[in-house]
Amino acid sequence: MATVRTARTAWQGNLVAGQGEVTFASSGIGTFPVSWPARSEEPNGKTSPEELIAGAHSACFSMALSHGLTGAGTPPTKLDVQADVTFQPGVGITGIVLSVEGRVEGLDEAGFVKAAEDAKANCPVSKALAGTTITLNAKLV
Repeated sequence: MATVRTARTAWQGNLVAGQGEVTFASSGIGTFPVSWPARSEEPNGKTSPEELIAGAHSACFSMALSHGLTGAGTPPTKLDVQADVTFQPGVGITGIVLSVEGRVEGLDEAGFVKAAEDAKANCPVSKALAGTTITLNAKLV
């Protein structure tokens, strides 16, 4: 069964001087301020679309990798995933770097990297972001 998740943004003012609030309506986890300076300069306690994409991508990739490793008989003990989304004003999102360190018993480095590459290619968020260059750094710890 398909699921729908909802977020809303209320924006006031123009792009540069304006500001908004993103509300995660489906989960009810909260409302977070968003602004242009949080995208193009320093966050100063506010989020940006790129940070929200980074959160979605790191979570989705973690789930996909965990699922793939478990299905192959080598469930992870721990995965630590970071997604870095680069935004260039006037150009847009220019790349995403996924970095993962994993603890997986019974798996060598090559097997871990292969599983991570598969997760990168097949997680739904990676597929949705297919127009962006996504690179991967993966290692066992």
